[in-house]
Amino acid sequence: MPSSPSSNTTNNTSNSKRILLIDDEADVISLFKMVLEMNGFEVDAYTDPAAALSNFKPKIYGLALLDIRMAPLNGFELYKEMKRIDSKVEACFITAFEDYREEFKESFPMLDEAKYLLENQKR
Repeated sequence: MPSSPSSNTTNNTSNSKRILLIDDEADVISLFKMVLEMNGFEVDAYTDPAAALSNFKPKIYGLALLDIRMAPLNGFELYKEMKRIDSKVEACFITAFEDYREEFKESFPMLDEAKYLLENQKR
């Protein structure tokens, strides 16, 4: 999947239905994008976090769904950079791998992990 956005681009004054999805796995993007769009959301999707950050603009998205384990920026680093551009941007972190609770708490001590961290529980 290309690193450019895959989106339904419309000029909607309300950003609450527009989601930024960033995951380095194209199949994950496809699945999330399909489900979100079926539920009425507009989705801009990237497989490259650096490309997503270079195209990120303030006040566009109601939510960013960010994979934690990516390169060159992981989801936590990406969110910090996005917050510098748009202090109001909200994010939800997604992962199917390791437990990132401690790193999350260190990076974002003011955020509630139950609201911001989604993990695939395959144990």
